[in-house]
Amino acid sequence: MSSVKQFQVTFDCAEPERLARFWCEVLGYVVPPPPKGFATWDVFDRSLPPERQGSSFACSDPSGVGPRLFFQRVPEGKVVKNRVHLCVRVGTGLVGEERLATLEAECVRLVALGAVRVRLLYDGHDSCIVMQDIEGNEFCVD
Repeated sequence: MSSVKQFQVTFDCAEPERLARFWCEVLGYVVPPPPKGFATWDVFDRSLPPERQGSSFACSDPSGVGPRLFFQRVPEGKVVKNRVHLCVRVGTGLVGEERLATLEAECVRLVALGAVRVRLLYDGHDSCIVMQDIEGNEFCVD
């Protein structure tokens, strides 16, 4: 039996391109080139039937290491807490006040992009900051 070598994380959302571009900024991801024969994603999008225009968007890790993120428009809004969330790992290997300062600095950067700080989880040794992206999806800065 072979193991999976790649996977994609898919977000249900209201505005796929806007949310994808937010996560590009958060993670340093990039928007891949448009399909062959199209100068831009906008030109490609306009070639689709009206009901499919703006229905999806994607971004990827430029190094090819991280998973591709795919964003698909759904009619319903977010209602409850996510059962799966991303953790933005900026404090790996750090402890105590140094870790907390690093997390706080990243939180400030992400709030400037439109994220919302929800709360700090701190037990005296380990810490993370719970946040929401621009559509209310929870994620952690840890």
